[in-house]
Amino acid sequence: INLSAVRNKENNLVVMNRNGMITILDNDERERERYSLIYGAKLKIEEKEAVKPGQLLAEWDPYTTPILTEVSGTVKFGDIIEGVTMQEQVDEVTGLSRKVIIESKDPDARPRISIKNESGRTAKLPGSESPATYLLPVKANIIVNEGNQVNAGDVIVKIPRETTKTKDITGGLPRVAELFEARKPKEYAVISEIDGIVSFGKDIKGRRRVIITPEIGEPKEYLISKGKHISVHEGDRVRAGEPLMDGPANPHDILYILGEKELARYLVDEVQEVYRLQGVKINDKHIEVIVRQMLRRVRIKEVGDTDFLIGEQVERYVFEEENEKVKTKGGKPAIAEPLLLGITKASLSTDSFISAASFQETTKVLTQASIEGKCDRLKGLKENVIMGRLIPAGTGFPGYRNLKTEVVNGGEEICVEEK
Repeated sequence: INLSAVRNKENNLVVMNRNGMITILDNDERERERYSLIYGAKLKIEEKEAVKPGQLLAEWDPYTTPILTEVSGTVKFGDIIEGVTMQEQVDEVTGLSRKVIIESKDPDARPRISIKNESGRTAKLPGSESPATYLLPVKANIIVNEGNQVNAGDVIVKIPRETTKTKDITGGLPRVAELFEARKPKEYAVISEIDGIVSFGKDIKGRRRVIITPEIGEPKEYLISKGKHISVHEGDRVRAGEPLMDGPANPHDILYILGEKELARYLVDEVQEVYRLQGVKINDKHIEVIVRQMLRRVRIKEVGDTDFLIGEQVERYVFEEENEKVKTKGGKPAIAEPLLLGITKASLSTDSFISAASFQETTKVLTQASIEGKCDRLKGLKENVIMGRLIPAGTGFPGYRNLKTEVVNGGEEICVEEK
């Protein structure tokens, strides 16, 4: 499904796009299983071939992201100069020398590989007028030499994945902290806001222009700086939320484009990945409780007939209560967008100043509360524990205080609410 592939010299089908899938159908043509295929995967089966349980369908290198040539021809280097944009490095594992692209001081240098046809001109990509030129990001390993003959589907460059670095729990915990504090990653990936077809526009100041054209509506443009590997190709169909380049996702972008459910799923999966690498099993519900607290505030976009202000940040339950009141009176409800707060900020922005003061910045929280003349209604668990009261949970609920026990004929104790 949606699969674009070419045959390489070993007669294997090589996947050339990022949203292709394999489906397994039973004898009645009903879909039983579906698998996503990544760019550069080699298919080990043919279409409509009968498969058995446990059979290998496709394989790929989990440690690198490849750049494949889509046309056959001769390799030609551009702006790949030793000591300026490229450096010969010896692989610590294999002991072999390799060409690695390095950061260049020349802002106009754009290391690239072009595929030339028999007439010596740059070949065109199949189905388009774009030249077969591949820009190389920093840290890319070139595995072909200038003048080599290559066939469509051959790997010309490998980019090491960040995940190949040795991971232990000390390396993983900063990642968990980054997720729970809702920080923007240092070099996050640009993701598409709409569904559409990819095309490339004219470069601006060394930045590549990626244009996403939807079937209906205005196209969206994204500028991606040079040295970054663009993970989509001309003519690719992308969905909203799909990354256009390599790098970690920005959770705030996921919330804005895909919504709360997708963000919650992303955060749970990313946190679980760190712990699963160490063999630690944690039930999803524990992480989901934290994510719920991170998403409990909203920002007002339209005030309607409520008393809110535009841009005001309020608790979700306050927003919903106010909207219900306005609706019952026949008024226009407010419109808000969800906010993602880090756990530190979420804890300090709680309604209870006693709970907030016990966490961090005690002096600041108490000073602010006294200036504003705040009143703590002791609705949560933490503030009640601090004040030495019964927590409002289980038999500590206020409703249970008005109950008294009575013994009936059978000797059973029942609870009766006092009038």
